[in-house]
Amino acid sequence: MNDQPFTNQATNQATKQSTKTAEIILTGDRATGPLHLGHYVGSLKQRVDLQNHHQQTILVADMQGLTDNAHNPTKVSSNILNVVADYLAVGINPAKTTICLQSQLPALAELTMYYSNLVTIARLERNPTVKSEIQSKGFERSIPAGFLTYPISQAADITGFHATLVPVGDDQLPMLEQTNEIVRKLNSLAGKKILKECRPLLSNASRLPSTDGKNKMSKTMGNTINLGASEKEIREAVKSMYTDPNHLRIEDPGSVDGNVVFTYLDAFHPEAAYVEELKAHYQRGGLGDGTTKKILEECLQEMLRPIRQKRTEFLSDKAQLIEILSKGSEISREKTQQVLVDVKEVFGLNIL
Repeated sequence: MNDQPFTNQATNQATKQSTKTAEIILTGDRATGPLHLGHYVGSLKQRVDLQNHHQQTILVADMQGLTDNAHNPTKVSSNILNVVADYLAVGINPAKTTICLQSQLPALAELTMYYSNLVTIARLERNPTVKSEIQSKGFERSIPAGFLTYPISQAADITGFHATLVPVGDDQLPMLEQTNEIVRKLNSLAGKKILKECRPLLSNASRLPSTDGKNKMSKTMGNTINLGASEKEIREAVKSMYTDPNHLRIEDPGSVDGNVVFTYLDAFHPEAAYVEELKAHYQRGGLGDGTTKKILEECLQEMLRPIRQKRTEFLSDKAQLIEILSKGSEISREKTQQVLVDVKEVFGLNIL
């Protein structure tokens, strides 16, 4: 573990962040499982850099995790500390980034309730992100109300911190659009600017495909490589990766398009020129899938080994993880509570 515990560093968090004049960033993850390489490429690496230049808050979204897991709540509760350990293991520092727990911020739930009166069911059902998720999960008309109103909850999260910059994938853009609609409606009611609109911060990284090359990367479908994966799990995942089905013999020319092994090599191998040489060799023939998989496995083993070790160390001291969440949540409660006061004033509810 570090010589200076994160919990000691975190005590000065609010003071350090208050001196920054950079934009306010809100990001986060649902606590429905440990984080994987898709999270690492798509957001975690970016967050490590952003914490050095902006006021960044990361929300462990346990309440939103229940919107499609209420039948199995332990799937959420048992993964909260796993997610925090993943954050710390990749280099997110609670002295620079506030890490908080959604269920410990009651203002967010109350904001969700007020905002729900500004949005129609028809508008929620038209949200492309929600429509896609309803379809993929097979909800049809049995959709949980909490899942349908997910965009409202997300709007409460973003506005609750006055976040102006939100790192998202392009599939989440409709969610930010709906957040800004709510902001404009609330400000119109108030006759002045109470809430701030936000804009997306899109990652430059391409979306990482699942290891099977067919389905969306999912924690529950077994087609990911978790940040804490063992050497054996990494080896087996790489061996099972989808390649070119027409590359039957080593001497045959192969295609790198849609070949998951080369997509992962592009994302993680430190020597881009070497990967381009491998692609050329594969395309002209003479390079086997077994060899390319071995190269990828060695790359991932080297990259994930220190992350796995740090993750194990952090999970061995759960009291420290809880302390980090507690301090971050305390700081965040104060921020979100002030936004709630302002919003309640718009509705004339600050009588007492």
